[in-house]
Parts: sequence; structure tokens; C-alpha cells
Amino acid sequence: MYKIVISGYYGFNNIGDESILTAVVSSLREKLPDIEITVLSQNPQSTAEKYGVKSVNRRSAAAVIRAVKNCDLVISGGGSLLQDVTSRKSILYYLFIMRAAKLMRKKFFIYSQGIGPIVSKLNSRLTVKVLRSASGIVVRDISSKELLVKIGVPEKDVVVTADPVLRIKKADLSIGAKILAEEGFQNGDGRTVCGFAIKERRLDSGFLQELCISAKRLIQERNCRILLIPFHFSEDMPAIELMERYLAEEGLQQYVCAVKHKYLTEEMLSIIGNTDLLVGVRLHALIHAAIMDVPMIGISYDPKINSFLHSVGMKAMCSIYDFKNEFFMEEYDKTQANREALLAMVRKSVDMLIEKLDTNEEMIRAIIAGEK
Repeated sequence: MYKIVISGYYGFNNIGDESILTAVVSSLREKLPDIEITVLSQNPQSTAEKYGVKSVNRRSAAAVIRAVKNCDLVISGGGSLLQDVTSRKSILYYLFIMRAAKLMRKKFFIYSQGIGPIVSKLNSRLTVKVLRSASGIVVRDISSKELLVKIGVPEKDVVVTADPVLRIKKADLSIGAKILAEEGFQNGDGRTVCGFAIKERRLDSGFLQELCISAKRLIQERNCRILLIPFHFSEDMPAIELMERYLAEEGLQQYVCAVKHKYLTEEMLSIIGNTDLLVGVRLHALIHAAIMDVPMIGISYDPKINSFLHSVGMKAMCSIYDFKNEFFMEEYDKTQANREALLAMVRKSVDMLIEKLDTNEEMIRAIIAGEK
């Protein structure tokens, strides 16, 4: 039995990271024989139940050290773990786990991660020092490789694939339809359903104000219904509730529905599959739309959005800092007019990216066999 520990941002009710874990666990089990998986999680009991794995508390240094000591390989798995923009401490946490693995003579592997931004020079130096000991480094986009090379990781050591979530299968649309009915969503008149999966902590931002106006215009001028979808539940709900309140004050409450409960990956995929177009600020909301063949408009708050959209032949409409409702309406019309061509392009790109993802398991298989 080969024992693997997976480290990441798990157990926080962030559907993007939970989707990553779903994809990584499924792929490891499908392609590697006789393995035991332990996940470091904020909510070990929930993680163990959801994924059928062992799980320990990521906040307990003793539990983490014990798990690493008893494993054969540590996987630093998916997401934007090695960055110091959203938190200056989190990058040190993930580097500590890899360093601990090295000190205990365990191998560690970077699994299709997004790297950066790394602002601190000290964090850049620490990242290079730790990653030089990795048994394999796989990143999800070219910009992540470019950053690692820039700060001193040898180019030959970095392999580019894609985001693991792309490998998740399409979900049955009836699952999402049932959930939306329970959430109070109704569309008896067959209006176009436009989903919004947004990220904005500042409720007084110009971006959120322009987004509210855009949603109002979609209802009034494009005969749409608005579906507000939280991807990181606790973080996204305040902005969603503000948008919902704004539209209600405009007398448009019958045309808007906010998803108010937490859902698993397959359920969220199906919810998005029940929209006609997705406006996404969350990376994994855009990836879910790509999986479910839903046209999307991407708005960037981080280079990872631009990198993903570029990988499927698209560009972000703009960033959250220069978003204007009039430009959005133009982008909406253009996306709808070209939806079939856009979907075909994205579908072809996703198929190519999925093939690249097998590189992770191929490299891990070589590690298990003692070839790396």
C-alpha cells in the first residue's frame, strides 16, 4: 500500500478547491493501483465523508507531521497555494509541509498548481529553495512556469499541464434543475438565464455597483433572468445579497434568484449547466462553464483568470478595476451572437488540456516505481 498525503486549501467550503480535490482523488484512484490517501483539511470529518479518504486537521502541527511521517509521498495539490497576495502566511504554511517532507526523507510533488503572484523576495527565495528538492513540478499554466523560472527554478524541472478540475465529467442537468426549483428559481416564460459567479469583498466598490447595473440592464433590455451563484460560500454571499437587494429595490425581484445553500461539485456543475451564459470572476466557475458547454464572460481579478481563458482561446472582457456596464452589454451581445463558435473552440481546447493532465499520474507512477 503506497501512502499519499494531499495538501491544499481543503475543507473551507470553497467549491473551486473542493472540485480540485474531487478531480485529484478520482484521478489518482483511477490511474494508480493500491494507494491510501490522507487529506489535510480544515474540516477532516467532512472531507473524509465526502471523498472516502483519511483526513487530519491541517491546523494541528502534530497531526500534520504525523501524517507526513507515515506517508510515502506528499502531493501539494492544485489551486493557487504558492502565492502571497491574498495571505502572506499561507505560502509559508505550504512550503513548511514540503520542507517537513524533505526533512523526513519523504518525496513531494507539485500537482498542476497555479503559482503566484509572489511579491515578497524572501518568499521567492524560500519557494526556490524548497522546490529544488521536489520529485516533480507540474503547473497548470505557462505563466506559472514563467514565474518559477524567473525566480530561479530551472526551466527543465517545470512541466505545464492544466487545471485538474477540467477532468471532471459533465453532470446530469436534472440535478441542478431540482436544486434550483428548491431554491425558488422559476422560469416559466423561458427567459435567458444569466449566471453570475462573482468575487468581491468590498461591498462599496465601483465594480459591484457596475455589476448591479449590468444585471438590471440584462433583465430590462435583454429579457434575462439572473442567477447569483456563490463559489466560496462565506466570502461570496455578502456581495450576492447586495446584488439581490439592489435588484429587489428596482422592482425586479421576480427575475433574480440567489443560491442560498452549499453544494458539492457535481451539484454546482449541474447548476451552472442550467444557465444559458455565465459571467465569472471565480476561476473554477469559468472552468465549470467550460465543462458544461455554457458560454462565458470572464472578468479578471488575478492572472490565473487570464491564463485559463487564454488556454481555451479566449480573453477576459476586462478586470474588476475597469469594468463598465456599457462595455459589458456589448460583450454579452457579442458572446450570444457567436455562442456556437465559441463553444466549439472551448470544447476543442478543453479536450487537448485534459490529455495533458495525465502527465501528473505518469510522473507519480515513476516516483512510486523509484525512477524519480
